[in-house]
Amino acid sequence: MEQNVVVAITAKTMGNGNEELGKILLKGFIHALTMQEVLPKTIVFYNDGVFVTVEDSESLEDLKSLEEKGVELLICTTCLEYHKLTEKIAVGKTSNGLVIAEKLMKASHVVKP
Repeated sequence: MEQNVVVAITAKTMGNGNEELGKILLKGFIHALTMQEVLPKTIVFYNDGVFVTVEDSESLEDLKSLEEKGVELLICTTCLEYHKLTEKIAVGKTSNGLVIAEKLMKASHVVKP
């Protein structure tokens, strides 16, 4: 049975506490995803997680690699508009809350770093 793993990236950092360390951890987590034998089916980005998908993000190379390997990257349009980042998207495609909710609800596993 095929796994339907969805990763939900909701912040610019991973974990709570030191922001600089959290950014390093999230970059490392995204890079580690590129090396997994079984890749997530979808990665959703919402709230401050959208910052990871825009120009100058340190994770763009890894995200592009995941996308090339068939991982769907969905970015919350409302979040992009809120942060005035719509014109700065560098990877993935925009989506809405309905589609993101559907992806999360249909997932066999949701991973939230």
